[in-house]
Amino acid sequence: MKRKRIRGNFATVVVTEPEPAPVPVTTTGTARAGTGAKGTAVILDGYVDEPACLGVPPSISPYIRTVAGALIDNGYSVRYHTIDQLRKEPQTAADLNNDDTLVMITGVTVPGKYLGGTPASLTEVQQIGHLFRGKRKLVGGPIGFGFASGGGQKAFRQVIAGYDALLEGEPAIALDNYLNGGEPKGTLDYTRTDPWSVGGAGIIGQHPDYPFVMCELETARGCSHGATGGCSFCTEPFYGAPKYRSTEAIAAEVAALNRQGARHFRVGRQPDILAYGAGAGEYPAPRPELLEKLFGSIRAAAPDLRTLHIDNTNPATIARHEEESREALRAIIRHHSSGDVAAFGMETADPAVIAANNLKAFPDEVFRAIEIVNEESGMRRDGVPELLPGLNFVCGLAGETEATYDLNEQYLGRVLAAGLLVRRVNIRQVMPFEGTPVYTDNTLGKYDRRFRSFKEFVREKIDLPMLQRVYPAGTVLKDVQVEVSGDLSFGRQMGSYPILVGLPFRLPVRTIIDAVVVDWGSRSITALPVPVMINRLPASALKWLPGIGKKKVAAVVAKRPFADPAAYRNVAGSSAIDPVLDFSTVD
Repeated sequence: MKRKRIRGNFATVVVTEPEPAPVPVTTTGTARAGTGAKGTAVILDGYVDEPACLGVPPSISPYIRTVAGALIDNGYSVRYHTIDQLRKEPQTAADLNNDDTLVMITGVTVPGKYLGGTPASLTEVQQIGHLFRGKRKLVGGPIGFGFASGGGQKAFRQVIAGYDALLEGEPAIALDNYLNGGEPKGTLDYTRTDPWSVGGAGIIGQHPDYPFVMCELETARGCSHGATGGCSFCTEPFYGAPKYRSTEAIAAEVAALNRQGARHFRVGRQPDILAYGAGAGEYPAPRPELLEKLFGSIRAAAPDLRTLHIDNTNPATIARHEEESREALRAIIRHHSSGDVAAFGMETADPAVIAANNLKAFPDEVFRAIEIVNEESGMRRDGVPELLPGLNFVCGLAGETEATYDLNEQYLGRVLAAGLLVRRVNIRQVMPFEGTPVYTDNTLGKYDRRFRSFKEFVREKIDLPMLQRVYPAGTVLKDVQVEVSGDLSFGRQMGSYPILVGLPFRLPVRTIIDAVVVDWGSRSITALPVPVMINRLPASALKWLPGIGKKKVAAVVAKRPFADPAAYRNVAGSSAIDPVLDFSTVD
């Protein structure tokens, strides 16, 4: 690990991860030079966000890597750009015309707020198609299901102007079929995509955030709950019954990514990680031995990984199969990295809405799942809980009334009163897609005022005290990466749903620091670089120290330098951050 020192009033050491040079690959996985036999192709990442897949920076979706592999397999030399690069560097858009083929991957089927990038709008997608002058231009990804401008808006399917073809179904397979004279349609077949995931691993070296790229790993596609129609709003049933990748294929992909410099992985492309490889049925029991093999194989394939997290976990699986779920959680914890989050698709605490929308779990089942995850993985390592649940609420569903929001608030109050930990509560309005029941049966627009007050309630009454529990003062967060620079800089750790960290300094983007928690907002925390150089902090940062605040800043400044902890405590008293204070006066 390389280290360099950023000099300033806080005198902190900046840590950067190893940055192995990107190694472009051919179909055989060896370094290539020049152009491919069939010319050049550019992949434009417009980003994807689905119920069971995230590809917004710093994450890169599996679609990008398998499409890269398919292009390389067909003899193309492959370049990669993101939509944000085109926005920031207009010349990049003109440079696209140097390529023979454009493949754009994009589409959002669950609305979100993002720090690392902004998904492509429909207007941008179509403008790019019209501007590109190469031989062929193709677009694929979840955009094939439709497009909406945000939560609370219906998504509409339409012809995407400016392109020669829409890659329907599995993008990489549809692309391969099209390049070989077939129709631009593809049905998922892991025997075809698994080799491409290995062959296309080198594309991550072209990501603008490299090597700080979160590689989204696919273990399964499709939803077992879809056997009874699935949740009314979800697009995952469009992929059919669950199909599982082999552990060997996943490990081979991880090994290839690791060789290309990947150190951060999220096992996120599946609707329920605990159901990996499980049997038939709507709520199959977890098979802990398969999860042990899966996560152990990932660790073995990337022994120097820095992040290994999960995402979707069905609370009904845990509630209905307690013992198997406990063993499965233990298997994950043996191999993952701490600070992990299991996202629970609770959606609502109103039993009537659950029934009307065929949702997965009732409130008491979700509560029991929260308890079990807290019991099995609420212990701390590296200062943070191993793994906590996150709760998702979807508003605007069929059967919703004003009372629905009362029940939601009461439920969250119950969780808080029980002393349980929840990493985050995500609230959004439904985005109805054609082909889902909610497309024609929803309550959008009826309770907007109550929706807004519910969000305010959660931010003020639930999020703040929960953050204080999860990240108490004195918690040291390791390897926080600055993503936004300013007088108040913002950064995050790599991981699933990382907490937003405000740092009261102007720090360069991509600065990596350890930081200690000193205060909380409703959705973020304030932290100071470790060690806290008490004799060198500017006044603007001193006010955040526990026991000081705005009133004591002048007294602290007047009495500096402090020779030792005792002298400082005479002014500020003791606090939880005492172990990380440093009283040196020179760098």
